[in-house]
Amino acid sequence: MSDLFTASGFEKDAPRPLADRMRPRQLADVAGQQHLLGPDGALSRLIRSRALGSLVFWGPPGTGKTTVARLMAHETALEFVQISAIFTGVADLKKVFEEARRRRSMGQGTLLFVDEIHRFNRAQQDSFLPVMEDGTVTLIGATTENPSFELNAALLSRARVVTFRALDEEAIGQLLTRAEAEEGRPLPIDGDARVALVRMADGDGRAVLTLAEEIWRAAEPGEVLDTAKLSDVVQRRAPIYDKAQEGHYNLISALHKTVRGSDPDAALYYLARMLDAGEDPLFLARRIVRMAVEDIGMADPQALVVCNAAKDAYDFLGSPEGELALAQAVVYVATAPKSNAVYTAFKSAQRLAKEQGSAMPPKVILNAPTKMMKQEGYGSGYRYDHDEPDGFSGQNYWPEKIGRQTLYEPVERGFEREVKKRLEYWAKLRKERGE
Repeated sequence: MSDLFTASGFEKDAPRPLADRMRPRQLADVAGQQHLLGPDGALSRLIRSRALGSLVFWGPPGTGKTTVARLMAHETALEFVQISAIFTGVADLKKVFEEARRRRSMGQGTLLFVDEIHRFNRAQQDSFLPVMEDGTVTLIGATTENPSFELNAALLSRARVVTFRALDEEAIGQLLTRAEAEEGRPLPIDGDARVALVRMADGDGRAVLTLAEEIWRAAEPGEVLDTAKLSDVVQRRAPIYDKAQEGHYNLISALHKTVRGSDPDAALYYLARMLDAGEDPLFLARRIVRMAVEDIGMADPQALVVCNAAKDAYDFLGSPEGELALAQAVVYVATAPKSNAVYTAFKSAQRLAKEQGSAMPPKVILNAPTKMMKQEGYGSGYRYDHDEPDGFSGQNYWPEKIGRQTLYEPVERGFEREVKKRLEYWAKLRKERGE
């Protein structure tokens, strides 16, 4: 499904791209998005009410955002006006608003479709507020980025966010069938290659139609492409992934959570996806080290050693050989026993430090480098643990103002089970010695 509105001025006999020729002429022809356009879909209900309100269409490229907006304008008898945030400045916006006011004075409403609305800065986004509030325009903004991060709260409070989904394999398959009907000939690919083509589209309707067009152009008369030849003809479509935007954060979050959830297979999949998309391997190495200290900690102290070694191995080997070291580290942390006890304890210590940051440590554990400090009792009564029975004095090291606290509570998993036994033993000795 193309997200680019048909440009005017085509010569009568000029060839038109397949995606443009196949642009739906009614909402029922839009592939996918049944949750929006089905009988009980969110947009279907709005169209029946003929009271759209302003909307933000959020979803991946090639899912029909522009097409649906244009057809909604037609269904509700609104003038469809499209602008792109990439090419539109403040002066252009003022002109668009003035034209919308003129139409309104003549009884004609305007549906203003703003492509890539997230590319407008905050001040430009604010300029839409008055014309949205007084009904000069019904705004539909389209964005591939998370509106919560990219759009003003004031704009979002006046517009409903509608989520478009990447097309599933069935919807992509339907598009290919329609394309073959439009062209009047089958795609020259075998069954396995057709499955591969659907997957290459990565949920993007426009992309699969573009790829289909390339196949028809490239295939020799009578040739039927298998999967290998298909890859040679169309190459490999780069995954949809922006290292500075949401795709980056979604995948690193997925990788972290699959490691935490002890699923090495899923973790390897997300690692491979990020590497395939061109992610910086050292960024991944840093995050894997973070997983070792946040989610494994003392349950397996070796995890930190393994992850640091993987980072060093990648530094030494580079790509692609060094990527295997990252994969090994991911499998290690995914299969290691899990504990966030150190992470939780440190968070508690940080909060306590902020609340009681001025509490004086007990004088018994402070050095006394001067005579006056000795007279004041600094270091007096300190017991050297190595000279004590069991190598443990059990002294109270907490400021009197705070008293003894328990922050670190190890779990019954991995090496931390042994640490817990030690802490319990020392607590028993303290109790016996009255400390």
